[in-house]
Amino acid sequence: MDPFTIGIVAIVGLVLLCWAVNLARNRSFTKEVPVFRGSRWTKGNRIWPTQVAVFANRVVRYTPRLFGHFEETIGIEQVASVSVNAGILFGDVIIETTGGSQPIRCHGHRKRDAEEIRGRITQAQASQPKR
Repeated sequence: MDPFTIGIVAIVGLVLLCWAVNLARNRSFTKEVPVFRGSRWTKGNRIWPTQVAVFANRVVRYTPRLFGHFEETIGIEQVASVSVNAGILFGDVIIETTGGSQPIRCHGHRKRDAEEIRGRITQAQASQPKR
């Protein structure tokens, strides 16, 4: 093979490898409940958008990275308040905790998704047994 062909094959292989890594990093981290992704049009979500899932007993904020991921989890009973800071197209979800720790901030969700996240958290809190 001539050097030009080898170069083209190497570039195509590199592009396919990058595509495969990107595809693997962008898949949903769970299939148990719906996952809400931040928009790629917003800061911090361009390559691998942050994902949020609301389970019956916890809320998970999951951020994929090239190597591994960053995950924040808060129990539903530890959620003090949920607020949505919405703009024209996108909104941020701020989940305050009862323990006084830093709130979980979910940036760059579509307004409809941000409202859905808040609704699911409220519904999960209402279904928790009273103590």
